[in-house]
Amino acid sequence: MLEFKFDTQLLIEGHDLSEDKIHDYIMDNIAGDCLLAVGDEELIKIHYHTNTPWKVLEYCASLGEIHDIVVENMERQSQGLQG
Repeated sequence: MLEFKFDTQLLIEGHDLSEDKIHDYIMDNIAGDCLLAVGDEELIKIHYHTNTPWKVLEYCASLGEIHDIVVENMERQSQGLQG
């Protein structure tokens, strides 16, 4: 069984975005692992494994427009099912 079962991915589009601030906030406030927060001041790609993907979406939506959202259940995928 996976400790964090949801693979959460999205793009944040906004102004004055900071990879470091976003990374630090997520790591400090939302349990999970395998965080990637990469991009520039106008577009950041997020990839994170967590059990509470809605918290990631809520936080990211507070920073700008979110899109290309994918939340997949990795436990189902490991069983050969669609995530």
